[in-house]
Amino acid sequence: MAVILTLKGTTVNARETRGDVVTSYKNAQTRTVTADGVTFAYRDLGPRTGMPVIFITHLAAVLDNWDPRVVDGIAAKHRVITFDNRGVGASTGETPKTIEEMAKDAVTFIRALGFEQVDVLSFSMGAMIAQVIAQTDPQLIRRLILAGTGPAGGEGIKNVTRISHFDTVRALLTFQDVKQFLFFTRTPNGIRAGKEFLARLKERTKDRDKAIALKSYFSQLKAIHRWGLARPQDLSVIKIPVLVANGDHDRMVPTSNSYDMDRRLPNSELVIYPDGGHGGIFQYHEQFVPTALEFFGRP
Repeated sequence: MAVILTLKGTTVNARETRGDVVTSYKNAQTRTVTADGVTFAYRDLGPRTGMPVIFITHLAAVLDNWDPRVVDGIAAKHRVITFDNRGVGASTGETPKTIEEMAKDAVTFIRALGFEQVDVLSFSMGAMIAQVIAQTDPQLIRRLILAGTGPAGGEGIKNVTRISHFDTVRALLTFQDVKQFLFFTRTPNGIRAGKEFLARLKERTKDRDKAIALKSYFSQLKAIHRWGLARPQDLSVIKIPVLVANGDHDRMVPTSNSYDMDRRLPNSELVIYPDGGHGGIFQYHEQFVPTALEFFGRP
């Protein structure tokens, strides 16, 4: 597999580095690696020792949609790599219409960077992708976090398209970001947490990623819909340690799916955040990051 690495320039604040190691996501340079005809855009930060952590992201997300508090928190102890999958953001190619094809692309990207084994922090659609990787390439992932997600054929997943369209209209009519509705509860606590999260996403002001194309967004919706209609998979074959996390009021991927996965995975543990929505790990980043660090830090 031919691999080509490139690097785009950006200004780095010396106070947010340790030696040559970038520790702040807003300053992480956007790099590219080309493998199997696809040029993947990614960012790489944190120490170069230990097991790297690959972040696999959600529906419609690009590099700038990761909460910098979560990225920086994990990158304080681990090498963190975020990336745009095929056809998304600054990555080239056509976005697949199945979760399984997205998983193949993610594996291609991980192996293009020369990794034989990684830890994975995955969220929403990204955690559907990660479930497939854990089954098709069981030696590639050492430890896995599945946040805000559900298994193939899981309760309510087939409704993600309808909910996303409904909340998009609601957001447009109220001049708000759709993630305020999709990711957070409508309680005062949830509304406040959503506003704080959206403000954090704007902290990076230079070298921002390209927004997802509408065609790619609809391809992702189709993939999630197919995942929701698929036959349940045998999750008992995933033997690696798994941390399942979610809010207790997830509208996009009902929280019942988190309990279901925890029951079916042989080596899992479950964290549910009160008054939390789909983006519970972002709302409760101060609690989630230490939990994730402890999980990834185990031998």
